Amino acid sequence: MEQVKQLIAQKLIEVQAVRLQPDKPFTWASGWKSPIYCDNRKTLSYPQLRSLIKLELARVIAEQFPEAEAIAGVATGAIAQGALVADALSLPFSYIRSAPKDHGMENLIEGDLKPGSRVVIVEDLISTGGSSLKAVEAVRKHGAQVLGMVAIYTHGFPDAVRNFEAADVRLITLSDYDAVLAEAVRTNYISKDDEQVLAQWRKSPSTWTGK
Repeated sequence: MEQVKQLIAQKLIEVQAVRLQPDKPFTWASGWKSPIYCDNRKTLSYPQLRSLIKLELARVIAEQFPEAEAIAGVATGAIAQGALVADALSLPFSYIRSAPKDHGMENLIEGDLKPGSRVVIVEDLISTGGSSLKAVEAVRKHGAQVLGMVAIYTHGFPDAVRNFEAADVRLITLSDYDAVLAEAVRTNYISKDDEQVLAQWRKSPSTWTGK
């Protein structure tokens, strides 16, 4: 699995799905300042990488959750990749909205997810885990059983680890912050000084200002 983590980290950096800018921090939707930004939707534009991620996610599910009966993607970032994974495994697919539609059937879950079915949820990115675990809650309220969650990448925040443990959700990711940082150092994408900046950010991402 470590080889996969490093390979995915390398590919994410190559296509700029993960970008590191310690000297010019990004602003996340939450308002947090961050020297790292991850947009895994970019991987969909690269057929070989898209296929690699699909096959690796499918492999993880087949090996770790062989009893899975359905795949659910978290909107919007994991809809496409989740559908690809479901197709590779020949399993039903649905996706979970962040909020119910305000018209029609007012669905929170789109597709035909059978109550009682055993589900693996696909996510693209794990930060604090808040939106991901809301999707888990939606599936559980629907009456289905969540076996676990798989994702392309995680920042590995301690809060996220605690949140997933508290929700009793097993999380497996193809790559993570440590693998990305190691690859960035190996390829001289970042300097030793940049490493220190990233380490400071990692300690307290919600209060880090970049100064």
